[in-house]
Amino acid sequence: MKQDQSTIGYLPEERPGFVKLLLYAIQQVIVMFPATVTVALVTGFQVSTTIFASGLATFCFILITGKKIPLYYGSSFAYLTAIASMCAAEGFVKVDGILPTEAIQYAQFGIICSGLVSIVAGLLVRFFGKKAVEKILPPSITGPIAMIIGLTLAGNALSDAIPNVTEVTSESIVWTMVALITLISTILYAKYLKGFLGQLPLLLGVLTGCAAAGIAYAFGWGNLFRSMPAAALEASIFRFGDGSIFAVPAFSLPKVSWSAVAAIMPIAIATIPESTAHMYQLDIYVNDVARKKGKKTKYNLIDLLDRNLIGDGICDMISGAVGGPAGTNYGENISTMAITKVFSVPVLVVASIIAMIISFFTPLIQVIYGIPLAVIGGLEIYLFGAIAAQGIAIMIEKKVDMFSSKNIAIIASIMVIGIGGNYAFGGNIPFFGLQVPCIAGAAIFGILLNLLLSIGEKKPAEEETEA
Repeated sequence: MKQDQSTIGYLPEERPGFVKLLLYAIQQVIVMFPATVTVALVTGFQVSTTIFASGLATFCFILITGKKIPLYYGSSFAYLTAIASMCAAEGFVKVDGILPTEAIQYAQFGIICSGLVSIVAGLLVRFFGKKAVEKILPPSITGPIAMIIGLTLAGNALSDAIPNVTEVTSESIVWTMVALITLISTILYAKYLKGFLGQLPLLLGVLTGCAAAGIAYAFGWGNLFRSMPAAALEASIFRFGDGSIFAVPAFSLPKVSWSAVAAIMPIAIATIPESTAHMYQLDIYVNDVARKKGKKTKYNLIDLLDRNLIGDGICDMISGAVGGPAGTNYGENISTMAITKVFSVPVLVVASIIAMIISFFTPLIQVIYGIPLAVIGGLEIYLFGAIAAQGIAIMIEKKVDMFSSKNIAIIASIMVIGIGGNYAFGGNIPFFGLQVPCIAGAAIFGILLNLLLSIGEKKPAEEETEA
């Protein structure tokens, strides 16, 4: 019997049927949610505005890139400290976990300016070619950067999955059990389910975890479900009635702040290798699905790197313009596509629209707030680990020579600076009076070390032949 091609996966231009399309899109929104909303909660940005900004930016990214690149745009952890330091310098303090509107407006200006960095990088790729970027960002750099992005988030995953309590209580036991149930069920779904259900392991894992939390609540073992803080509605620019049904997100216009530019704009340097690594990951996985489906045409997505970087920069500007945090295309969503083999651009279009719709309806925002942190933690363990695993896949696919002293030095430096900076200094490395984000620092050091070790290096024979 001939195998149904849809069970193998969906390529970027392919569109699933309506029901599948909707479920795949909801799955993408769910996996985007933990990191994107966490960034909003940590920085003090409005959650509903952040969700809307991610949906709008994703929709625009797909149009900007000619509907060829299946990537979801979400808030980046790389900017957390920059925004916090800017607010501290200006004397802004969060109220009920939310920044004053003026603080967000200053940050918006810095975020919009940070988009220029990615746009310039994209234009350099367009005019000087992908080879120029590959010399600066070879797989020996993009691979370990992808790995440290996943590994530096490991602490977030475990702290969400396991409660930090001094005494064991019934609720702490239930919390850990729900996280384990979410993690193991998601892995089992991904491994053993076939066909359509086999492409929904993450959504099914979340539902299973929530069901376990619901059973625990019904038996009186503890309530893990959360509620939305009242302050989340207060900044809405329009509410229908008391806002319990419909509330427009708290959009705001940016205000000029050069201190915000100085704090936020340089962080965009870290997102360029991250975004580039994501394109290498996507290229590998999409072509793998194409081979399994018998496609003779190769998907050279990496050749669209310039569009990706320009799109990333414009999306930062779009997100910043409406009051959302800065970001980049999401490793979590790539992990989801890699696990499910669903790389359909229409799925991401629908996901972006769903995200924007959710941001206006208070009950939907409450549902998102209500997902137990234990469920999110269980899912994060799988997703963040998959991001790191994809970094290894990049180096394997690109045949990085692991016996080369140059490559070992670059990989080792990036890994230790990135991971060590996160666990020794909480994510920011004190460097000559500056607080350098560990991922940005690792990326910059790796790039500079690669350029230094490349001086006087002879080209491989195949490169000389091509030249």
